[in-house]
Amino acid sequence: MTHDPLDWLSSLEGVPSAYAATRDGIDVMLRDRGLRRTSPETTAESLLRGAHASAVLEGSGSTLAEVRAGEGDEIATDVVRLSAEMLGLAPLLLTSPLQALARLHSVVAAGSLPTEMLGRPRDAESAQRLRTVAELLTASASTPALVRAAIVHAEIATAAPFSSHNGVVARATERLVLVTTGLDAKSLVVPEAGHLALRAQYESNLVGYRDGGQKGKHAWLMYAAEAYAAGAEASPLRRPAE
Repeated sequence: MTHDPLDWLSSLEGVPSAYAATRDGIDVMLRDRGLRRTSPETTAESLLRGAHASAVLEGSGSTLAEVRAGEGDEIATDVVRLSAEMLGLAPLLLTSPLQALARLHSVVAAGSLPTEMLGRPRDAESAQRLRTVAELLTASASTPALVRAAIVHAEIATAAPFSSHNGVVARATERLVLVTTGLDAKSLVVPEAGHLALRAQYESNLVGYRDGGQKGKHAWLMYAAEAYAAGAEASPLRRPAE
């Protein structure tokens, strides 16, 4: 079996228990609150809520009501466009992760960047960071899905490998990891909303992940467990659409 490069992060103090508790909460929600009652419309609502939250984190000023009505600003429109295609890229993320990442960026940045910049890393260092992310996505699955999602998110967000929309791509990839690992196959958790609810911690812990060595990575993982719990509470299974 191929060694999982994330094993050491999964065993840091407090991480196993924090993620076990968050995973248990998500499993209970999916099993008891809707696994037999979900529909494509429920998934669509989760994706819409996630698109709005991700857009706000990227600088959008649009409200959820405006996004729902198709009246969001340019950033929100970009992210909603991505949300419509995102789940279709789940199989590609498993087999050709670099292509999937390039496609995520190409979709969300279409109209904002010249064609030749869509889906392309900024430079050789960025290309190498993307290859590292691809290795994390295809490594053996001994690391819990939530930990893998958190690290992949932080790697993309802090590397900023593309010329725009890096945070959006990071959060989209995070959601897809939850789907492809089977933890949330119908994409009903809204991790983006969890990050928005904890925005100050989200932004500061990403800086810590980038600059703080092992301590920063540890802090990011502990933060992300809390964010995922908040993302589960933001699910349409918990809070139906108004």
